[in-house]
Amino acid sequence: MRFWKYQGCGNDFVVVDGVRNKLEVDTEWSKKVCDRHFGIGADGVLYVLPGREGTDIEMVVVNSDGSIAEMCGNGIRCVSKFARDNGLVKGDEFLVMTGRGVLKAVTVPGDDGKVARVRIDMGAPILDGRTVPVDHDGRFINEPFEAEGYSFRANAVSMGNPHFITFDDLPDDAVERLGPVLEKHEFFPRKTNVEFARVKDGKINIRVYERGAAWTLACGTGACATTTAAALNGLVPFGEPVDVHLPGGWLKITVDKDLGYVLMEGPAELVFCGETD
Repeated sequence: MRFWKYQGCGNDFVVVDGVRNKLEVDTEWSKKVCDRHFGIGADGVLYVLPGREGTDIEMVVVNSDGSIAEMCGNGIRCVSKFARDNGLVKGDEFLVMTGRGVLKAVTVPGDDGKVARVRIDMGAPILDGRTVPVDHDGRFINEPFEAEGYSFRANAVSMGNPHFITFDDLPDDAVERLGPVLEKHEFFPRKTNVEFARVKDGKINIRVYERGAAWTLACGTGACATTTAAALNGLVPFGEPVDVHLPGGWLKITVDKDLGYVLMEGPAELVFCGETD
């Protein structure tokens, strides 16, 4: 079977084509493929499937631990590039069915005619605690939290998948310890992604412990959730592109002042392609 390896800000994926080939989502196979020693190596597998309910394509995301993610921001940019460059969609604007619903992709071609950047309307952020979900009624924004003997303020935001964000200046050893602990903390019924963020000169720097993938170079939904939380805390403006830095690169995130949508723009790159059993 042919596969493609893509990366978006260092968040890497194996992409398989279920539009031109008959494929079923196989979580055990995906888990083996993601192994960096005995497989191809990736943060997850992206299944590109025929569109439904009026969409052009569908994306299913399987994490490296075999779990299925509701959404993946860097992944949808890679899927959008793959679909446009390989003629699975017509035109630079198209609709993608995801675990969080229908999202609109806009691709931007580079000098070689291939897609260089992708802008995604990620939909409205979810702030209701029980819907995120966290064990809290109403919004959980700039609220006190304690774990592993550390006290800090945090924010819960969902972009179709849950995120827990703190802007407190925690020491590096605390960050390393808290990432895996918070992911599986009882406060989060479906576990959570964890963002340790700092805002300086209007830019956001983030480290992400990703649910199902551990420490990662980038997380698109995490960048969106963190920028939303930063805007709600008055750290960055609404309605303007904010530069967000992750270990693997930069994204531009815009949060609507009425919280009707979040726009994410960033790169997607084909690394290599090959064949596997």
